[in-house]
Amino acid sequence: MEEKKSLILYFSRADENYIVGYIDKGNTEIVAEYIKEFTNADMFKVERKIPYARDYNTCLQETKEEKEQGLRPELARELKSVREYDTVYIGTPIYWGSMPQPMYTQLEKLNFTDINVKVFTTHEGNELGDVLEEVKQICLGANVSDDAIAIQGSEAKNSKAKIEEWLKK
Repeated sequence: MEEKKSLILYFSRADENYIVGYIDKGNTEIVAEYIKEFTNADMFKVERKIPYARDYNTCLQETKEEKEQGLRPELARELKSVREYDTVYIGTPIYWGSMPQPMYTQLEKLNFTDINVKVFTTHEGNELGDVLEEVKQICLGANVSDDAIAIQGSEAKNSKAKIEEWLKK
């Protein structure tokens, strides 16, 4: 019997954070690591070739301009395929009610046909935003679960039990 493989594909930003000040590791990455702990999934971090500004307000302006202009920023590296995976966990912070544009850059290049997709977000008030619908539109042919989870970013470090419960469903 062939072993099923999973991947955690996520974007996360450290530096200045809205609620908790400067952080060494982004909230979405913390949640991604909890998922890895429970699933033993592979991980791929989506990163902009030119990182967003370290300070929060400048980063917000950068992400707003990218969204308004529909930009697809260049990535530091790209994942070429997800075809070897049965399940892909897609994780992202919520910027302006949706995914940051680097996630679009990466997701639009992949073939998700017949792959199970589960979405998780970190936020400070927007829950899932429009991310679940965005993923359904981008990941054509995927089996996108409506059972997504939204973790308040300032609670990411304390979300391990909540993540475990979500994964058991």
